[in-house]
Amino acid sequence: MSVQPAMPRSWRVDTKPHKFCPGCGHGLVLKALGQAIDELGIQDRAVFGCDIGCSLLAWDFFNVDTIQTHHGRTTPVITGLKRANPNLIGIAYMGDGGGYAIGSQHLVNAAARNEKITVILVNNTQYGMTGGQMAPTTLPGQKTETTPYGRDPEKTGYPTQGPEMVAAITREGAYVARGTVANLRQLKNFLKKALENQMAGNGFSFVEVLSTCPTNWRTNAEETWKMVEQELPKYFKVGEIKVPGQKEGEVNG
Repeated sequence: MSVQPAMPRSWRVDTKPHKFCPGCGHGLVLKALGQAIDELGIQDRAVFGCDIGCSLLAWDFFNVDTIQTHHGRTTPVITGLKRANPNLIGIAYMGDGGGYAIGSQHLVNAAARNEKITVILVNNTQYGMTGGQMAPTTLPGQKTETTPYGRDPEKTGYPTQGPEMVAAITREGAYVARGTVANLRQLKNFLKKALENQMAGNGFSFVEVLSTCPTNWRTNAEETWKMVEQELPKYFKVGEIKVPGQKEGEVNG
């Protein structure tokens, strides 16, 4: 007799198995998010907004109110919903391209205004859905469809440090962290804290998640896990970066 894995109660069961590529990290991120929603009991209050890109495949993932937005516009759409109905729990879900490239102006200004929403950004170092082009998070030397010889920082700059940027421009009350699909228990904890921070009305909440894309990385299972466990953390430090009420330098790993 086969053992069926337990799904989050907030998941929409009839849309599983999901539509993401084998080995993609989005399913893991969304499982951790579903568990956080379940534990907080906010399924009836949550509004899930997803971006264009790989994240759009999450449009039917949850049994919660869901809206799909134009590329890079998830943050302002969720901001508008939250302002119109402050009792909602607004969740903006996007990839690194949607958040740090075309959507960067919305991310920066929402953070500066301390909007009471939760933004979750999945960082797999490239544009996944359109074939694996260079993104703001592509590592130095990393080969992509548009950097076949490896990213040259002298020409294209260094990877965007999104959480560090958000932490620098937000005021007291913001929650900022970076998790990874290599540590789901920690990731769920970060996501739960980000949602609780919004529920408490403290301020902007932002969680970046280091994730996998074996399809465009062209890696096998061992190489994929090495990339997310060892290579990505060299440039993107995992841990809590800004916590309400916590003094600078007291961040948690």
